[in-house]
Amino acid sequence: MSMDIQNVLIPTIIIHPGMYVRDLFKECGKLHIHALPYCDEKGNLSGTLTLKNIMKFSCLPEHMVELANLLGNQMSCVENAEEKAREIICNPVEPYVRELGETISSKEPLIKALALMEKNKTSYIFVVDNNDYKGQVTIQGIAQVMSTFDDSCAIPDKP
Repeated sequence: MSMDIQNVLIPTIIIHPGMYVRDLFKECGKLHIHALPYCDEKGNLSGTLTLKNIMKFSCLPEHMVELANLLGNQMSCVENAEEKAREIICNPVEPYVRELGETISSKEPLIKALALMEKNKTSYIFVVDNNDYKGQVTIQGIAQVMSTFDDSCAIPDKP
């Protein structure tokens, strides 16, 4: 398998207005990805929804993040965690939409995708050709392709 965007592209759905957090969680869980693009009412790719942002925004009070190392096993403040989770997944996605980051064309070299991910401190990048969303490339997908290269770790025969 060659190292190009087409070989690591993960086709995904696009999240639209009126969809719920549950829709995002299902797709991300099914594909083992961390984010999905958001398309506004006019049909323009305009934002990003990430699992990390939703979890942080909905589940973690700031004081818990700041004191994470001090938290013990007995946490009375999360007794109704399942109830809170049920509430979160029924929320509309709109409050969680973040700015759309950089995108890349499927014609670009994969190393550029990797460089843009590093530059933006993320593990994914959306692939867009002429305003047409194609899917995303993830660092996990790149690693998976690299792991399939045969004999690159072969030890030469000793004389």
